[in-house]
Amino acid sequence: PLTDAILARQGTIDKYMGDCIMAFWNAPMEDVQHPQHACESALVMFEELEILNQDLEAEAKENGTEHKPLNVGVGINTGDCVVGNMGSEQRFDYSVLGDAVNLAARLEGQSKNYGVGIVIGEETEAKVDNVFATLELDLIAVKGKAEAVRIHTILGREDMLQQQDFLALKKQHTAMLEAYRTQDWSKARGLIKDCRSADGSLGDLYDMYDERIEYFTENPPEPDWDGVFVATTK
Repeated sequence: PLTDAILARQGTIDKYMGDCIMAFWNAPMEDVQHPQHACESALVMFEELEILNQDLEAEAKENGTEHKPLNVGVGINTGDCVVGNMGSEQRFDYSVLGDAVNLAARLEGQSKNYGVGIVIGEETEAKVDNVFATLELDLIAVKGKAEAVRIHTILGREDMLQQQDFLALKKQHTAMLEAYRTQDWSKARGLIKDCRSADGSLGDLYDMYDERIEYFTENPPEPDWDGVFVATTK
């Protein structure tokens, strides 16, 4: 079902790596809407996963076995890549290489740390912020990269963009990040409380910020700290 979600939206399956699907867009056929198609695929994957888990739960009950629900994390990034037949004369694959590809993999690995299903890079977010309801997660230097990247998540489709609940959450959330980065810990805590009441699905994300603020309250960063979180794991 997850493969179908990608292929139905002009995605190209690169390979299966254990329990991971690697896919890319805009090759071999041009796709001018590749960021939107990648993000829509991610949302559909979670919808399909819910149906799949319901079927697996029913099957487990019928067989008298324990149901262990499946879950996934998705990382999406946009950038210039090298695409084509990679390898040697003896063996090659049609694949994609580049820094943008590596960052996408790092973003997927961060999904569980931020308690969200989808993590997208800033280049992707800039191309889809008028189509999907996005929320900034952090300014992070992922493992293997020195410079920081702004990462985001997707909460819903275009219909959510004008909903008052989402607009209020985005305003409070943006203000929370600003207070956090300027080391106004007290204000950030209050805004986190407001954000929690606005969207209960982001509890893990706000738990993480509460823990960071508690640490920084006792161990203040340098005055010129820019708010960048340096990731030590993939």
